[in-house]
Amino acid sequence: MKYETHGLTRLIREDMKPALGVTEPGAIAYAAARAREQVQGEIRKVYVALNSGMYKNAYTCGIPNSSRYGSLYAAALGAVAADAGKGLESLADITREDDDRASGLVDAGIVEVVLDHIGSDITIDARVETDEDRCTVRIRDSHTHIVSIEKNGVSVYEDQEEKEQERSEGSVIHRYSLEEIWRYITEVPEEELAFIRDAFSMNLELLEEGLASDRAVMTGWLLEENGGERISSHPLKTAQLLCNGAIEARVLGLCRPAMSITGSGAHGIIATMPLYAWRQVYKDEVDDAVLLRATALSYLITMYIKEYSGKLSAFCGCGIAAGTGMACGLAYMRGADEQTVCTVIRNMASGLTGMICDGGNHGCAMKGIVAVDAAFRAVDLALKGIGVASVHGINGKTPEDTMKYMGMIASPGMTRTEETIIEIMRQK
Repeated sequence: MKYETHGLTRLIREDMKPALGVTEPGAIAYAAARAREQVQGEIRKVYVALNSGMYKNAYTCGIPNSSRYGSLYAAALGAVAADAGKGLESLADITREDDDRASGLVDAGIVEVVLDHIGSDITIDARVETDEDRCTVRIRDSHTHIVSIEKNGVSVYEDQEEKEQERSEGSVIHRYSLEEIWRYITEVPEEELAFIRDAFSMNLELLEEGLASDRAVMTGWLLEENGGERISSHPLKTAQLLCNGAIEARVLGLCRPAMSITGSGAHGIIATMPLYAWRQVYKDEVDDAVLLRATALSYLITMYIKEYSGKLSAFCGCGIAAGTGMACGLAYMRGADEQTVCTVIRNMASGLTGMICDGGNHGCAMKGIVAVDAAFRAVDLALKGIGVASVHGINGKTPEDTMKYMGMIASPGMTRTEETIIEIMRQK
């Protein structure tokens, strides 16, 4: 088999993307910026309609290069200054003057962001109106997939047919069993996974932003707990610092991108940084090839669960999906076989599946701390032959079923939970 054309390699490569700040404000800004490109004249109205996951995740999160928070300011910045050509890094070059202009639009009541419907599939409808033109950009299914652009009532771009074909074919990752994924990560040539190294370097740079910022209070505490060192002799404490220091920097809107997976920077950080930490602590025992293979496994398990739960839902995909993926990768690095990894999946499903997502915010770092602790514990138990049996709880007879059931807890299982979370956020 020629792995340079293997579907799993392509899947990982296509899914890994740099994302500046929390992905949802970036996507909102990107959509508004694309609409603004199509119009001339002074802005009179910016209107954005979102599905519940987008609405919730962007509600109070930090915005790169801005002193402000949330979807209103993300939409305003997209309309006045974002660079749509940079995709999820569209806010990379925002200036203080841009931030003030965007704030002026919000203060004037020109910007409106509304909840369109409860659902885990990504939808963004961004409309920018000026004294001369009106343009609506519609995004579906992923954070930057534009399916249509309409200007002054006339369609100028359509991409529905291609996406409908992808839907009819079903999820690519679910065509593979865990056995096939395991065979892939053990046989794929190391050089074919070399691109994954970009995730480590990018996420480490984001961590350094957090370490340099007075705002990143959890990062300072994690550094202190790790003896003041980036890399100590303690793998769990090192993992907590490298992982959750980067997550905190991201949700605060500090100006460095994360390498995302499944459309989320926090997923990408959790799926990679604890594994990188283990490699750094045990350099004499774990080589670079093992790290790359473990990270590929982590990514694929994360993607497998997320395709069932939906891109944005009421459960914390960062902790549950990426945490489980990372736990599987960690088990691989520690010499586990495929059956032990199955036990790790059941342990994580039994222990962490109920964690909610209440948007992209400072609490994501706290959830990350819990997920890393749970993953290390799940692997410790599995390596000793201790695990929650398939007969219990939501565990399935196969690892594929267990991952499916984990996703089903979110979608359709937690639809009402999402409604309640949004109601609480609005009450505040």
